[in-house]
Amino acid sequence: MFFGREYELRRLKELLNKPMASLVTCRGRRRIGKSTLFEHFAALNGCRFIKLEGIAPRSGEEEANGKKKEITDEDQRAAFGRQLADQTRLPEVVPSSWTQAFAFLDSVITDDVWTVVLLDEISWMGEKSPDFPGDLKVAWDNKFKRHGKLILVLCGSVSAWITKNILDNAGFVGRPSVDFILPELRLRDCVRFWGDDLSRFATRDIVDILSVTGGVPRYLEEMNPSQTVEENLRRTCFSPDGYLFRDFEQIFNRVFGERAERKRAILVALADGPKSLADIASALGKKRNGHLSDDLEELKLSGFLAGDQGRNPKTGELALSTRYRLKDNYARFYLKYMLPARDRIEKGLFEFVSLAGLAGWDAVMGLQFENLVVNNFKSLLPRLGLENVEILSAEPYRRAAGKGHPGCQIDLLIQTERYAFIVEVKRQKAIGQKAIDEIAAKVAALPREKTTSVRTALVYEGTLEACVKATRAYDFLIPSEELLMLS
Repeated sequence: MFFGREYELRRLKELLNKPMASLVTCRGRRRIGKSTLFEHFAALNGCRFIKLEGIAPRSGEEEANGKKKEITDEDQRAAFGRQLADQTRLPEVVPSSWTQAFAFLDSVITDDVWTVVLLDEISWMGEKSPDFPGDLKVAWDNKFKRHGKLILVLCGSVSAWITKNILDNAGFVGRPSVDFILPELRLRDCVRFWGDDLSRFATRDIVDILSVTGGVPRYLEEMNPSQTVEENLRRTCFSPDGYLFRDFEQIFNRVFGERAERKRAILVALADGPKSLADIASALGKKRNGHLSDDLEELKLSGFLAGDQGRNPKTGELALSTRYRLKDNYARFYLKYMLPARDRIEKGLFEFVSLAGLAGWDAVMGLQFENLVVNNFKSLLPRLGLENVEILSAEPYRRAAGKGHPGCQIDLLIQTERYAFIVEVKRQKAIGQKAIDEIAAKVAALPREKTTSVRTALVYEGTLEACVKATRAYDFLIPSEELLMLS
């Protein structure tokens, strides 16, 4: 199933109008659909498609002498040669070097038809050879770019490797035509996975599924439209062989390798809510140093974290410190709800009749829904009259209480030159007077210039009580079905 990605497909199609080869880089978390995008593009436009994928690092596999079997550079070159032979008429040969491997690839590229070559998980492919980036640069300059109908794609889930070895590499400056950071699917594209069965589902069921999976295509593919939300989550999250129960550890270890445990500890520290660099260091019992900053940056590049800095609504200046948020809905749900129950799930003891009966379920899902909305704030802009307005900042906002002023915490603060939009997000069975009181307190506590007007919005999943419908406390009431474009 392939939905969405209109922008990326349009940008790629523009490359077909060039009279020369194009180099494309693509980064994003695993399961986000990077390789599927390029395969779909090639099929859609009648292009020849060649995919060569690096071998994932091994985990848990050991030699007889007790040493872990590492993937070598020769293993990667052998896989390259094997995959190239499978997709072309070349014989299977282990290239003696990457220079020779790229020469083999060049020999099968012709100029009579457009060809898309995908070097997938390129960090795995080249991590054992310090000469790999240089050899690839020379091959591009002297071989690949001479083809008139070639799109060469360098793709991977270890975004930091691509950034360091390609995008920030002086040898590649000016060479990539396009650099994609592939995000999760838009909500309106996510709901298309339900197909003709969509009308049979309550909006809350769809919201809960998306609050767990986020807009990750591979996870949505695991959802069976003929099953209830309870059956789907029981099968994928709370069963010993569940796909979502197993996937976090697999992707995390493969993406970060030996550094996985260190980065995993950061996500665990953020599972309860956003934190500053100092707060994270304190939670980990570590010093604020370059290693921690590098880990946070790599987690951001890999799509797991967001660094929310935002602007001071009174001064317009960027906030002095960044607060890091566990952006990935699936990772957050795994760490917050599945991991604490891991032993029971492994033993098949995690039983439940309905999701609503699970301990703390509504509180967890409320925060999951909030995170989903913040990640998809662009879907709100047309409903707030901001579709063609310059957005200065759109992030959660927090100000600690201090001398002479109360604290203020806002789910999403969208700032333009003249307005500050306070957006509250709620997933509750019934939403009443408390929501009115909360928004009034936040409007009063938000620091701002006299020239800045405040608008308020409530994005909700649940039933609004009459008092909320009648109040003028909220300028915009946006039900979840509007956010998902179901109405």
